[in-house]
Amino acid sequence: MTDQILALDSARELDSGNFSFAERVSYLKKYGTHSQSFSTLQPGMRFFDLPGIGYIAFMRKWGGTFVLSDPVCAPENFAEILEQFHGRHPNASYIQVSQPVVDFLHQRFGLFGTQFGSESRIDLSRWSLSGKKKQILRTALNQAQKNGITVKERFSDDHTREISEAWIRTRKCKSNEIRFLIRPMEMSYRENERHFYAYQDGKAVGFIYFDPIYRNNEIISYVPNISRANADFRQGIFYTLMAHAMEIFRAEGVPYLDLGLIPLSLDSTMEHQESRLLKRLLHLVYEKGNFLYNFKGLEFTKSRFRGEVFKTYCCHRRAIPAMEFLAMFKLTRLL
Repeated sequence: MTDQILALDSARELDSGNFSFAERVSYLKKYGTHSQSFSTLQPGMRFFDLPGIGYIAFMRKWGGTFVLSDPVCAPENFAEILEQFHGRHPNASYIQVSQPVVDFLHQRFGLFGTQFGSESRIDLSRWSLSGKKKQILRTALNQAQKNGITVKERFSDDHTREISEAWIRTRKCKSNEIRFLIRPMEMSYRENERHFYAYQDGKAVGFIYFDPIYRNNEIISYVPNISRANADFRQGIFYTLMAHAMEIFRAEGVPYLDLGLIPLSLDSTMEHQESRLLKRLLHLVYEKGNFLYNFKGLEFTKSRFRGEVFKTYCCHRRAIPAMEFLAMFKLTRLL
């Protein structure tokens, strides 16, 4: 029995729709182009399955329904699956979705589509560490080398929980790992997940888990969904791990590296479908809410890679979806 079949069999308990888990994975590998597509298979998700089309993944909290990412289907079928899903879940909110999803939900159902943050993608064929704007990356790599840091790819656990718990104690939100927007570290389904560890004197001091992004059954990118490091090294370990992994992926012929969500990294311009009230509130949270989450620090860290930045949105029925966002913060355990 292959490792892939074992992985699928061990993860069947995650299935709560009409598809078998293996069927859902087949849709993921064909249409999972969104940076959160792999995360749709995290524990606790529910699914709206449309045979021959694909699926939508969502969670429920405090009576709210929260869709994660774009539908896992061909873009030309977004309208069909969203139409049917909305008929069953008319009050759902959609988190971290792309412009085509926003356009359909706004035009068809009158939902607001407000920028929720940004994402960034790096073309690995053009990637290099040269240039003035990447000096901080080179400095981090030099510091890591001076401190005897080496990087290795491993799949087995290597002090992962110990590093993670120590890292969480340094965070602004210490009670639990964030979930939903960041999938949990431990998942039953782990096919094509990549783990890179940083070592000092033979001991692991940091790691990054990369999730695959698919198109037409090929891996077109990876996204660093979970990263942890010894607090003494600050950002240096992250930059060192990323640079090493990017060179490996490029050598394998992987075309892109996605950096994932940069929450509340917002454009100052207002689009016609956005809620002015909500966007002003999100700007305020970014400026004043670093006690909840290190929004500015994360934006700075990911901006050092100089990737192509594009917007990501949330869709909602009310101009200020207060209860929905409170439920979402509870869902992600930020409060």
